[in-house]
Amino acid sequence: MDWSYFGEAEEGRKAGEVQESVKVHEEQDLGIHALGADQVLAILELLPVPCILTFGMTCRRFRDLANTDALWLHICRREWGSSAVDAWPSLVTSQDFRWKDLHIQMLALGSIRWHMLRQGDVAPAPRASHSMVTTSEKIIIVGGGHDGGRHLADTWMAPIPADTSEIISWQQTSVGIPGGRFGQSCTIVEDMLVLFGGINDNGTRQNDTWVCKGVNHRNTPSWQLLEVAAAPCARGAHAGCYGGENKVVVYGGIGSDGIRLDDTWLLDLSERPLPAWHRVNTTTSPPARSGHSLTWVGGNCMILFGGRGTRFEVRNDVWLLVMNDEFAKWVELRASELHPKHGVPSPRAGHSATLIFGGRVLIYGGEDDRRGRKGDVWVLDSSAGTPLGDLSTSVGLYQRKSSKPQEKLERKFWKKLEQWGQAPSRRSFHGASPVLSGRAVLIFGGMVDGELLPSAAAGLSFDGGLYLLQLAP
Repeated sequence: MDWSYFGEAEEGRKAGEVQESVKVHEEQDLGIHALGADQVLAILELLPVPCILTFGMTCRRFRDLANTDALWLHICRREWGSSAVDAWPSLVTSQDFRWKDLHIQMLALGSIRWHMLRQGDVAPAPRASHSMVTTSEKIIIVGGGHDGGRHLADTWMAPIPADTSEIISWQQTSVGIPGGRFGQSCTIVEDMLVLFGGINDNGTRQNDTWVCKGVNHRNTPSWQLLEVAAAPCARGAHAGCYGGENKVVVYGGIGSDGIRLDDTWLLDLSERPLPAWHRVNTTTSPPARSGHSLTWVGGNCMILFGGRGTRFEVRNDVWLLVMNDEFAKWVELRASELHPKHGVPSPRAGHSATLIFGGRVLIYGGEDDRRGRKGDVWVLDSSAGTPLGDLSTSVGLYQRKSSKPQEKLERKFWKKLEQWGQAPSRRSFHGASPVLSGRAVLIFGGMVDGELLPSAAAGLSFDGGLYLLQLAP
C-alpha cells in the first residue's frame, strides 16, 4: 500500500462508509455480524489501515478480528513486500512478537543501524557525484568524479547481498558506455536505466540521453544513445526521478553558462515515433538550484528537497510536484506542527533522498554552504506536511489527522533518527538506493573531507566504501 497521501483522501471517506455500513446492517438485521470470521477477514484484507482501525472500534467482536495476527501479517506483506516481511522472524527474539505491533513500530521509526559491507578485490574506485540504483536483484553504479579531477566512464553491477556477512562481487561492464561524466541523473524505468546530462572530462555540460536495457536480466546489459525529438538545455548537478508510466522527470541543475536553473522537464519513453523531452509549465516552481534531490513517492507525485541556490546558499525547503494529464503543479510543503521537539534538518546540498517503506523519504548526509560534510539521518513524511499558498483542489492533497488508534504514531513532517552500528564518515554527493522493499538503504562513495571554501578544489577525499543503512523498529 502507498502510504503517501495521494489516495488517502479516500481513506477517511471509506472509514466513514465502513461504520455507516455496519449501522445499516445492524438496523436491518442483515448483516455483517452474520458473516463468519474468515469472510470478515477477507474483507478487511482489502481495506486501508485507517479503515481497519476504525472498523475495529465498532464492537468487541470486530475489535478482536481487526487485531488478528494473520491479518496484520497480510498488511505488512502488502505494504512492505514479501522479501522484507520474510526477514523479520529471524530478526525478532521476543516470544510475544505480533505483526500489528511491528507495523506500528516501523511507522514510528526512530533509529537506524549501520553495517559496513565487505567488497571483493575487484570493486568500483572511490568516487562522488555518481549514480547508484538498485533493481530487485542488482546494485548498479555509473560514472562520477574521481581523484585528480578525473571523470569516470564505467558501469559496475553486483548482486544484492542476502545478508551483511556476504562479500559483494562486483562486475564491470564496458559495452557502449556513455562518455565519462559526473552530476548526471540516472533513473530506473521498468527494466531500463535512463541517463541524462552531466558534466564531462572537459567540464562541458551535456544534454544527451542514454538507455541501458535489460538491467533486470542475467545477461550483461549495454548502453545505447537514445534518439530523442527534443531535449532540455545541457546541464549537470540536476535531479531526476521516475515519473510513473514510462516517464522520467528532471528539475534544475547548472547550465552551460554556469547559471542555476529552475525548469522542469518530462521524458515520455512511450512516445512515438521518437521519445521527446517536454518542458513542464507551472504557475509556480521552486527557486533555481543544484545539488538537490527529487524523489518519486508514488502515483504521479515527486518530492524535492534542499540544494544550492543562485547565491551559493544552501536550502532545506520541501516541494511537492503533482503531475496529471490535465495539469502539473509545484506546491511548497512545511511542517504542520510547531512543537519545539519537532526538529528540521539544516540546509544542505549533495545529500541523498531515498524512498523507504510507507511512502516516506530518508535523507542522509550532504554539505552546508562551506562544504562541511554531514552525517545525520532524517525521515520526511510528506503526508504530515502543510501546503503553502493557494492549492488547487485537483491536486488532491490530504493531510492525515490523528485518530485514537493512531495517536501513538505521532506522525511528523520531519524526524531525526538515532544511529547505531558502524556509521560511515560524514559525506556528500554519495550514492544511495533502497533494498529489501525499502526496509534498508545502500550507501556508496561520496566526498568525506572537512570544511572547504566554495572556491577550494584541492584536498578532496573520495570514499569507496559500501554501507547498509538498516531501518530498525
